[in-house]
Amino acid sequence: MLLSRRLMSASFPLVLTLAALSACSEEPADQPTWMDARTALSSMAGGELSSATLVSYYLDRIAQHNRQGHGLNAIIDVNQDALSQAQALDAERAAGTVRSALHGMPVVLKANIATADNMPTTAGALALQGHLTDRDAAFVTQLRDAGAIILAKANLSEWANFRGEDSISGWSALGGQTRNPHLLTHTPCGSSAGSAVAVAADMTLLAVGTETDGSIMCPAAINGIVGIKPTRGSVSGEGIIPIASAQDIAGPMARNVFDAALLLDGMLTPEARSRFDEPLTYSIDQAPDLQKVVLVRAYDEREPALVPLFEQLAEMFESRGVEVVELAEWQAPREMGAAEFEVLIYEFRRDLEQWLLDYGVAEEVNSFAELVAFNAARGEEALGAFGQEYLEQAAAVDLVEDRASYQQALASSRALAEAMLNEYLQAQGADAIILPSYGKAWPIDPDSGDGFGFGTSGPAAISGYPSITLPGTFSGILPLGISVVGLPWSEPTLLGLAAELERELDAYQQPQFATAAP
Repeated sequence: MLLSRRLMSASFPLVLTLAALSACSEEPADQPTWMDARTALSSMAGGELSSATLVSYYLDRIAQHNRQGHGLNAIIDVNQDALSQAQALDAERAAGTVRSALHGMPVVLKANIATADNMPTTAGALALQGHLTDRDAAFVTQLRDAGAIILAKANLSEWANFRGEDSISGWSALGGQTRNPHLLTHTPCGSSAGSAVAVAADMTLLAVGTETDGSIMCPAAINGIVGIKPTRGSVSGEGIIPIASAQDIAGPMARNVFDAALLLDGMLTPEARSRFDEPLTYSIDQAPDLQKVVLVRAYDEREPALVPLFEQLAEMFESRGVEVVELAEWQAPREMGAAEFEVLIYEFRRDLEQWLLDYGVAEEVNSFAELVAFNAARGEEALGAFGQEYLEQAAAVDLVEDRASYQQALASSRALAEAMLNEYLQAQGADAIILPSYGKAWPIDPDSGDGFGFGTSGPAAISGYPSITLPGTFSGILPLGISVVGLPWSEPTLLGLAAELERELDAYQQPQFATAAP
C-alpha cells in the first residue's frame, strides 16, 4: 500500500497505495533499528534510507549476536554478495527503476530452500554440508525478480524436524542450537527456528520459513512474531528440501501483519494471485465484514494468561455486532495424527530422494540408505543427542507395495482435518476460528528433547487451509501467539482480521534477551 503509481511490474502484488505510506512513522530512518517495512518503504521512497544501509545494519546485527553476543545461532550462512546486490538495487532506484515494493528489501531464507548463490542448501544436515545448488527455488526466483535481497540462510531443526524421535527444536548439526531471544535458555521451537529468531532479534526485516505441520506457526508464536501458513498450493514448493508435498509450504515471517503480507504477495504463484482481486496488503487497513467467529477456549486451564485475552476478544467482537461461538473443547481425532504420520513417512521417501537427485547431491548421500549409513558412521558429530528413526522408517518404505495404504491415509487425514474445521467454517458459517497457537516456550533440554505443552496447527496443516499466528499476550516474559484459521483462499479476510487483532491487542514486544526468568 505505497506509491499510487504502478511500479515496474504490472503484477498486482507489487503495487502499493499511498494510504499505507501515510500510515508510516514520519521519523527519518537514520538508524534502521527495529524498523518495519512501512517505514522502510517510505524512507527509501523519500531518499532517507538506502538498501545498502539496511543490509549493512542487519549484517552487523548478525555479526554481533549470531555466534557472538547473545549467541542466538539463528543464521547458518550469510550471502557474501548481499551488500553489492543492495548497492546495485540502490543504483536502479536512483535511475528511476523500482521493481516492486520489495525492491532492496532483505529477506532471510530457511536453509532448506534452494538458492543459486554462494550459500549452501543443507537442511542443517552434516551430510549436505557445503552443498550448492545450481538454481533457485521457484518462489526465490520471484523474490529476486521483485528486487528482494537474499540476506542469509537460517538455522532450523535439522531436516525440518523430521529426522528422529526426541528431537530438539532449533538444533542442527551445522547450525548448532538456536535460542529464543526472549529467554535464551528456552526453545525457539521449530522447525523454522532461525527464520523466526532472526526476525524477532532484529537480524532481518523479513524471513521465510517452511511448514509441514507447525514449523511456521510454532516458532512464530513462541518468538512473539507473525507467521503465515498459506493455502495449499498458493506458494510453489519447487526447490524446497521436502518432507511431504501433501503438506509442505513456504510462508512469510515478520514482526507485524503488514510486513508478512507484503512478503507473501511476492511469493504467490500466478494462479494464486489470480484468485485475489488486489494485493494482500490492501486487506490490512480494511476492517473485514465479519458475521461470526469461533473462539477456542479449550486451553484456558492449561495457560491462565489466555483467559483475559480471550475474554477481551469476546467483548471486542460482541461490541461490534459479531456473533461469537466459544468452544470449551478442541481435540483432533487420534486417527488423524496416525494417518498424517503415514503420509509424511511415505512422501518423505518419495519426495526427498527425488530432490537429492534433481539438485545434484553427491552420490554417497543421495538416498535414504546412504544418509542413514553416513549418520551412523559419523555418530554424534552428525546426530547430536537424538536418533534418526524417521530416516530409517522412510528408508524401509516400499513405494509400490505401500502405495494403497498411503493413499488411504492421505484421504483419511485430509477428510478428518477438513471435517474438524468445516463444522464451524462451513456448516455454521463462521468467518474464522481463533485459537491459541502453541503453549509457551520450554527449557532447552538435549537429554529429554522437546517439551511441547500444546499445539493447534494440525488441522490447518493437514487440510491445507490458511492460518496466521500473531502475538496475543505473554506468560511472564514468554510470548503466546493466537491463530486465525479460515477456508482455502480466505487470506484477505484472515489478514484483515489479524491486523484488527494486532491493533486491538498491541501485544508485540521486543525481546529482552534474558538469561534467566525473572
